[in-house]
Amino acid sequence: MTSPTVVPLSVLDVVPVFEGRSATTALRDTVAVAPRVEELGYHRYWVAEHHGTPSLATSTPAVLAGRIAAATSTLRVGSGGVLLPNHAPLVVAEQFGTLQALFGDRIDLGLGRAPGTDPRTAHALRRSPGSDEHSFADQITELTGYFAPADPGNPIVAVPAADGRPEVWVLGSSPASAGLAAALGLPYAFAHHVNPQASVAALRRYRAAFTPSAQLARPRSLLSALVTVGETDEAARQAAAPYLLSKVWMRTIGLFDAFPSQARTSAHSYSRAEVAFLDDLAAPQLIGGVDTVRRDLTALLEATGADELMALTIVPDQADRVRSFELLTQAASSPSPAARPGISARL
Repeated sequence: MTSPTVVPLSVLDVVPVFEGRSATTALRDTVAVAPRVEELGYHRYWVAEHHGTPSLATSTPAVLAGRIAAATSTLRVGSGGVLLPNHAPLVVAEQFGTLQALFGDRIDLGLGRAPGTDPRTAHALRRSPGSDEHSFADQITELTGYFAPADPGNPIVAVPAADGRPEVWVLGSSPASAGLAAALGLPYAFAHHVNPQASVAALRRYRAAFTPSAQLARPRSLLSALVTVGETDEAARQAAAPYLLSKVWMRTIGLFDAFPSQARTSAHSYSRAEVAFLDDLAAPQLIGGVDTVRRDLTALLEATGADELMALTIVPDQADRVRSFELLTQAASSPSPAARPGISARL
C-alpha cells in the first residue's frame, strides 16, 4: 500500500485494443490490472461503454464490472458510464441491482447521455423509433425510482434492485450536464479528457447550483483526465504517443481498427500541423514524469476544485500502464512545488 494521496485516485478503463492484439486480450488485461490497482490504494475502477468501435472492447459495462468486482475485494467498481439512451432504465436497474446484491456496497452506476457510437449502431441498439422521446433527466428519474421502496401503484418491479442501491453518478463534459447533476442532487463526473476547456466552468456551476438529495447532502465531483506517468517526461510522452497518434487518425481517416503500436507510432512522420494539434491536446492533461505530473495535478485540482482524480491511461504495454498507476500515487502524495504559470487559463 502506498502513502495516502491528496485526493482519492481512481481508474477509467476503455479497454483499448492495440495493433497485433485482440479484444479478448484487452479484456483479460483489464481484469488482470484491477487487483493491482486495488493494491495501490485506488478508490474506484470504472469501465466505459462504446459500441461498434474496434479499438475499444468495452460494450457491456455491467458484465465487465461484475468480473472486475469478482477479482477484487475493496475497490469500488462500476460504469463510466452506462449510456442511458441505449438502454431501458428497468434493465439497467436490474443489472446494477444484481451487482449490488452480489458485491455489496461497492458498486457505482455512472450514467451518460451520449450514444457512444455512430448513428446506425445507435439505431440498432435502441430499436424503437420512439426510444429517444424521454429526456436524460426523465430517464435518470425513472431508473433511480426502481431503487426506491416498492410503489403499490406501480406493478413494474426491478426485483434485484429492492435489496440495495448502487451509488449513482451523472457523467458529462459540459456545464449543462453539471447543471443537471446539481439539480438532481447527484455526484458529478466531468470528462476533462474530452473537454478540458470547460472543466473549471462546469465544476463551478455544479457546486454553485447543487441541491441536496437523499443520496447526497453536499456536492461531490471527480475529474477524469488522460494520465500517463513515466520515469521521465520523455518516457511518459513516448508511452502516450500511440494514443495521441490515434487522435490524428480520427481527424484524417475516421474510425480505425486498433490503436497504433509503438513501432508504427515511432515510424510516423508528423507534420507541423499534427505536432501543434497534439501539443494542444496533451497540454491540459497529465503526461510526464512524477514531478511534472505532481505540479500539473496540483494546478488542476486548485483550478477545478475536484474531489477525486480518475486516470484514463491508454498505453500499449501493460507493464507501462501499471507503472503509470504506481507513479501517479507518488505524484499525488508528495509535496507539491509551484504550479506551472498559466495552466488555469488553458482549462
